[in-house]
Amino acid sequence: MGLARNAIHLGDSRTLLKELESDSVALSFWSPPYFVGKPYEVDMTFDEWQELLSSVIAEHHRVVKPGGFMAINIADILAFRDESMPRIQAMNVSRHRSPVTREDVLRAKAEHPEFNRDQLAELLGCSEQTIDRRLNGNNIRGGKYNTQTKVLLVGGLVQNWAEKAGFYLYDRRLWVKDPAWQSCSWHTLSYRSVDESEYVFVFWKPGTVVVDRSRLSSEEWTGWGSRGVWHIASVRANDDHPAKFPLELADRVVRLYSSRGDLVLDPFVGSGTTALAALKAGREFIGIDSEEVYVALAKRKVTSAISRIGLFDATS
Repeated sequence: MGLARNAIHLGDSRTLLKELESDSVALSFWSPPYFVGKPYEVDMTFDEWQELLSSVIAEHHRVVKPGGFMAINIADILAFRDESMPRIQAMNVSRHRSPVTREDVLRAKAEHPEFNRDQLAELLGCSEQTIDRRLNGNNIRGGKYNTQTKVLLVGGLVQNWAEKAGFYLYDRRLWVKDPAWQSCSWHTLSYRSVDESEYVFVFWKPGTVVVDRSRLSSEEWTGWGSRGVWHIASVRANDDHPAKFPLELADRVVRLYSSRGDLVLDPFVGSGTTALAALKAGREFIGIDSEEVYVALAKRKVTSAISRIGLFDATS
């Protein structure tokens, strides 16, 4: 019978995708767990994260119709703990609260080679932590005892998994959002940039692609349909889900890469944004999520939208 359309389903996408009809999905648009410690992924290892995404992508090749698309929204930088990284933090001189310099400490050590760290601190009128920071760039109560994080580009991983499954990279759109100041300490602790963009990687399953410019107005084609950079404000409040993307992003992807009446899939449906965009654009949808609380949330939002649009029942 297959997985019911116009419904939000509870379960693991790796399992439920097997129930979808072959060659039935015109567009799958989704944003996976980012492996950044959100509640629904906090216990996941890096290997488990890779297995999840690669397996879900592999299952897509059967269900996406020839000429159809799989579009994945993801930040292109991943920071994960790596035991092999040196456990050394940056020496952030602009945040030093003590006037004691590294040269002061080295000079005191040369004059008093028998002094330990506490004695050097007393001599220089600072804390023993300051002595360690100046010598080693470390906070002895923090980073030097923690596993350091390694930065990795995600786009290459996703492309490799998609190509292994039989997809080809068709396009990518750069979504420029608001700087993530609150969730990023890099802008004060290092030279790393703050997070203010993500990618939508668009993969194609071999087959005829129908290019229909009537999906958008001429102004929309000029303004964003043919543009590689999309400026869309982030969701202002992640009050009911910790990682929502804006409806406008989903709306653009759905309208650009699918036609009215097509089936749109989201295997990590979260709060239901892709389903809402599909409804708004006159598409059918299937949403899947492994978290019961978010399935309930997505159902409520979809049901509310359907009551306004008056199409069909998506509460099953």
